[in-house]
Formats: sequence, C-alpha cells, structure tokens
Amino acid sequence: MTTTTKDYYRVLGVAEDADRDAIRKAYRKLAKQYHPDANQGDEKAAERFKEVGEAYAVLSDEEKRKQYDQMRKFGGLGFGFGGAQGPRPGGARPGAPPEGAAPGGFSFEDLGGLGGLGDLFSSIFDRGQPRADGTARRPGGPSPGEDVELVADVSFETAVLGGQLRVSVPITEDCTNCGGSGAGPGSAVHRCSECSGTGTVSFGQGGFAVTRPCPACMGRGRVAETPCAPCQGTGSVRQTRRIQVRVPPAVENGSRLRVPGQGGRGRQGGPPGDLIIVFRVSPHNFFRREGLDIHCTVPINVAQAALGSRVRVRTIRGKHVVLKIPPGTQGGTRFRVRGQGVTKGNHTGDQFVEVRVRIPDDMSDEERERFREWAEAAGLRY
Repeated sequence: MTTTTKDYYRVLGVAEDADRDAIRKAYRKLAKQYHPDANQGDEKAAERFKEVGEAYAVLSDEEKRKQYDQMRKFGGLGFGFGGAQGPRPGGARPGAPPEGAAPGGFSFEDLGGLGGLGDLFSSIFDRGQPRADGTARRPGGPSPGEDVELVADVSFETAVLGGQLRVSVPITEDCTNCGGSGAGPGSAVHRCSECSGTGTVSFGQGGFAVTRPCPACMGRGRVAETPCAPCQGTGSVRQTRRIQVRVPPAVENGSRLRVPGQGGRGRQGGPPGDLIIVFRVSPHNFFRREGLDIHCTVPINVAQAALGSRVRVRTIRGKHVVLKIPPGTQGGTRFRVRGQGVTKGNHTGDQFVEVRVRIPDDMSDEERERFREWAEAAGLRY
C-alpha cells in the first residue's frame, strides 16, 4: 500500500494540546466551509470535507487520539490515514480494511455520544459497513433524512401567549429529475469499480482504519455514464420550504420545538428527518419578562403621586386594568396585578407595574412661581 501521511492537527488548524471544545469548534467551521451542499461540483472542496471529517473522527475521541499521538511520536506519521490507495496486497478488494488493521477498526458510530454526531457521520461515512446488529448498510438504499435546526425570531406576545409562525426551512432533498441517483435521464448506471459497489473505501494500518465515502461514486456505490444536469450528478438539491408551525405558550430565548417529519427528506424512500426550531424572542417596547412574571413601567405626574389617582395599564393579553395610586406614592413603587403574567401548565405569573414620577421640565414662568408658592407653603426646601 502506498500511503500519504497527514497531520490531523494541521488539517483542523489546531494546536496539539487543543481541548475538545477547540477541536469541535474548528471542525464545525471547516465542515460548514467545505460542505458539498455549499460547494456543488467542487471536487477539491469535497475532498477537503472528507479530510476534515477524518481528522475530527480521530481527534474528538480520547482513546483514538491517544493512539494517534503515540503513532505520531514513534512512527513519524508513517501510516496511511486518508492516503491514496495503491496496489492492494493479495488482491484485496477495494473498500476492505487494510492489511494489519485491527478487526474492530473504528467506525463513526463510536461518536454517538457527541450530540448526535455519530449518527450523522455513520449515515455519511459508514455506508456499506456492518451495523451494530450485524446487518449491512446498502449504498443507495433507504436512509432517513437529516434533522434540520433553525433559529426563528418570534414576537414577545407570541412567545408568551403562543400562536402561529411561518418559517422558511433550507433543506437538502433528492433531486426530482434523477430520483437521487445522480444519473441523467436514460443514462446507464454501473457498479463503481473503485469500491466494488460498497460506497466506501478504507485507509490505515497499525491498528487504525478510517472509512470514508468512495470519491469515485460519492458513496452511492454506483456510477452514471451521464450525470444529471440539475443536481450535477450529486443526486441532491438545496431548496427552501415554507411551513407554518404552532408556537406553544411560554417559550423563552433558546426554547426548542421539534416538528416531526419536516426536516430533510429521506433517501430512496427513507423516513424524513425532523425540524428543530430554536426560538429567539424579540424584545418588547413596554413589557419585559422575568420567569412567569411580566414587568412594566408607567409614568405618573407629580399631582398623581402626591394626591393619588387611578391609571389604566395594559396587560399582555390586550386588556387594561385600572391601577389605584394612593396619595404620597413615591417613584419606583411597584404594584402587583395578580394573574396577568405568563401561563405555563397550571401556573400563572403576575404583572408588576412600577411607577415613575415625571417632573415637568417645560413650566412657564407663571407655573414655576405658583409651584414655588406651593413648595413654600408645604415647607419644602429648594
């Protein structure tokens, strides 16, 4: 086997002592930059995307990273991670684990604990490899669609009371022109000779094996003589779907809502993924929220504060309540309006109204003189 050495730390652009968060952050940035959906038809970007995935698969796993560091230290990187395949000893079929690799060479299913990344990489990189239950994945066979996460802005009132929200969801779907095969109409499709139809190729030695999609067939296991024009042979297209979702009451910033079946379409008849909406609540010009309670501030004049009054205050539900201001009320005093807060389950918060005494700043000379007389009569110093 001819191998090409790779420094996975350099691939991700991180230091050798980088922690897991730094590695994950670097991976996400590069994966987004070189994702095939954003670089359709760019073979170099596709190759870079696979290379970044290989690096992350190793460096994000503590045990595999330890083995990798040992091999770098003692082997001078003399092993074949992601290298080009040369002649295969003994006529080994393409896609087979390299000679000397451990029988249990790692699968991306090992990453299942990292926020679902294992499922994602398993669906992309482990096509054709055995599942945990011993059954085999068939390239191009039914596979579930990806979950799509979307940040959606929602008004303050809708976040508190609930309501309807229309969102635009960017998704990747099978190309309707070729049905996801990547083949143009009437084009013959043959089994890929590079991977023998498995859709994957494996690289490595010395106890390590990395499986990745076959670059010749892009992991489908089959190659079309004439690529589909609309999708450029990728079998998928990027589209935007507009749907209406129901916002439950009492959502907050960061609240998540899962909408089943509204994510990416499954391939070859597989079930669709889910849409996961992360809400971002817009601020309100009058109300603010603390837990289940609603807070607001209303201005009153000096006479209302000194002599007492009644003021109308609106609530989040659109109705008004009459608030009694007792004589001698000081600025900053808070009044509670029970049951006018946020309702969540069997609990409802209150509304707190803080009064702010507004001092006139545009009095006429006559008004100022009368105010001075009043202050002197009241014994107020100024």
